[in-house]
Amino acid sequence: MFPRFLLVIVLLLSLMSLGVTSARHVLATKQTPQTAAEMLVLTHANVIDGVSAQPLRDATVIVRAGRIESVLTNATAAPANATVIDLQGRWLLPGLIDAHTHIADLAAARAALASGVTTARNMGVPHFVDIGMRQLHRNGHTDLPEMLSAGYHLYPQPAEGLFLDFPQFHDLLAGLSGVENLRRVTRAQLERGVDFIKVNATDRAGQPHSDPRKQLFSEAELTAIVEEARRSNIFVAAHAHGDEGALAAVRAGVRSIEHGTYLSEATLDEMKRRGTYLTPTIATMAEMLEPRNGATLQLRGKHMVPRLREATAQAQRKGVKLLAGTDTDYGETSNFRLAHELMELQSSGVTPMAALQAATSVAAECFGLAQRTGAIKAGLEADLIVVERSPLEHLGNLQEVLLVINNGRIAVNRLR
Repeated sequence: MFPRFLLVIVLLLSLMSLGVTSARHVLATKQTPQTAAEMLVLTHANVIDGVSAQPLRDATVIVRAGRIESVLTNATAAPANATVIDLQGRWLLPGLIDAHTHIADLAAARAALASGVTTARNMGVPHFVDIGMRQLHRNGHTDLPEMLSAGYHLYPQPAEGLFLDFPQFHDLLAGLSGVENLRRVTRAQLERGVDFIKVNATDRAGQPHSDPRKQLFSEAELTAIVEEARRSNIFVAAHAHGDEGALAAVRAGVRSIEHGTYLSEATLDEMKRRGTYLTPTIATMAEMLEPRNGATLQLRGKHMVPRLREATAQAQRKGVKLLAGTDTDYGETSNFRLAHELMELQSSGVTPMAALQAATSVAAECFGLAQRTGAIKAGLEADLIVVERSPLEHLGNLQEVLLVINNGRIAVNRLR
């Protein structure tokens, strides 16, 4: 007769073992993303790798398990189990990096990806929805671009959503200012898991009653934000149209100036010395000239857009590193894409190759992602796009992206 107490022990051990096994199975299921295709071979490609001064003609790029394995000019036969795509002389580039977006939902994120954007720095949307999109991407949903979240703007009158997400800041409903308050809000966003902090060093341009030249925070306040971010190895981007606010942000140590309409030569020199990047967003500023925006903004655009193009040209001549950003939400009413910003950069004196690098390797460098993406070279993630004609001949050829490969998986395929 089996002793009763031993039977009880055996049953308990069996249940515990079953529970542990089940928990481990659930955990593995939750953490295992969709796997990339084992091997993808792209043949007969004209390659702009995002780094080199000249394209590589008739090359073969081999992708294995989501990463670029090799870039060859004398390729051997592909393995039998590989997926082979003959590009027939089409142009292969790194996936584009949009340095300034406001993507707020999945449909817009997919629209960005369809235009060739495989990485987006999102510069302010409500309720940290971009962090959710970031996690979906990391979980294997490669129909979405990689998302870098900046959380809420640090602005004297923050968005209402900030107080809904952080009701502990009820004392700031009347306004956000002061070194310690800015540290508090910065820390809260860092704890939420943002990738960047965005501060409005000057006022906005797209509101009829705002003054885009007006400085909003002191250099001491901006420095406090940068110091808090640095403790978490996070960069700060500063919205700045006016020169005085931009210079204060540069001296405070921000990573990039967004817009930069009225930057002086002295401020550009300081940016060059410190390695501060500039994201001009010319295409979205030019939108102010559209009749639908009303007379006030049209008049503002008529003097701001030429100044912004002038500042961009000066930055290029001085060697300030440029990024390409649309400042759009990629929603249903968004009628321009990163290709249009690259054409604006070219109109400001930037060469087509340098413009492409602003949307690939230079952006990856600015964001601290150069060891992962932004170029076509062995070891990097396979974020790739294909266009029919050479963007070096006309950057407008980027307006029609035929193939998007995101983390080694084909996300968009319009090849015929």
